[in-house]
Amino acid sequence: MHDIHARLKTYEGLTAVGGVGKDLVNEPMIRHWCEAMGDANPAYAGADAVAPATMLQAWTMGGLSGHGGRSEAYVEMLGLLDDAGYTSVVATDCEQEYLRPLRPGDRITFDSVIESVSARKTTKLGTGYFVTTRTDVRAGGEPAGTHRFRILKYVPAGRRPGETATGAAATTAAEVVEGAAKAAPPSRPPRPRPVVNRDNAGFWEGVSRHRLLIQRCEKCGTLRFPWLPGCNSCGCLEWDTVEAAGGGTVYSYVVMHHPPFPAFDPPYAVGLIELAEGVRMISNVVGVPYDRVRIGMPVRLEFERVDEELDLPVFRAAEGSGG
Repeated sequence: MHDIHARLKTYEGLTAVGGVGKDLVNEPMIRHWCEAMGDANPAYAGADAVAPATMLQAWTMGGLSGHGGRSEAYVEMLGLLDDAGYTSVVATDCEQEYLRPLRPGDRITFDSVIESVSARKTTKLGTGYFVTTRTDVRAGGEPAGTHRFRILKYVPAGRRPGETATGAAATTAAEVVEGAAKAAPPSRPPRPRPVVNRDNAGFWEGVSRHRLLIQRCEKCGTLRFPWLPGCNSCGCLEWDTVEAAGGGTVYSYVVMHHPPFPAFDPPYAVGLIELAEGVRMISNVVGVPYDRVRIGMPVRLEFERVDEELDLPVFRAAEGSGG
């Protein structure tokens, strides 16, 4: 199969999507965000309130009705990858840069461009191309921040571009049927790898040793999760860790049905777990049918071996709590 990288590179710099934020920066959305995150920083309330910097993308979201659709160039580029057999997709990471605080009343506008398309890469998920879009966010016409979002369009490991999920070449129907009859059942792709960076490497190192570590500010003692470079309460950059005892309750949850992803078997429950230490984290709820998960359900930390290289913290429902 010919290399399509040169064609993909022609899309760099072209518009992906753009628009105007559907709402002004506003106090109710800030309050809901802070309550969900458990962030009680006084800077986010009152007459001189600012929005949490990490809400940057929230002000650009189009909701179910969207912003009028992706650009023709972006649709064409994804179609080129689909036609070449790179039909699977996974979001890999995002980066944000904050240029000025956002305050209630700010009108948000934004433009997204296709910033880069990588050369073909081979990952544990499969072989494909990383596509990065850059969204420049403005408030009242002034630059307010930048959001980069990266996806991998790929062929799952063990297949070649143009092959079906059974491993049969997508040629004639008879050949597909014959190949499917002869092929062994496909193995499930590995779980996506967590994005490990300088800010959270210590957390994942602890997980590898079956320890769930929570950051603790050395100045004010505030516990925080997920891991951050500084304290939300006092701004101190010095911290140590405490190990979670393992108890918790389901603070909230969702049941995932769609979109399907080869490494997972929906439906399954994803919980926002409130640990005994007071912080919250997102993880799977196991040991109980997905439709029996309930808010307030007691759970207990355990570590699940998902493949030969990866352990993940999950929470098992207490015995008898799923009745």
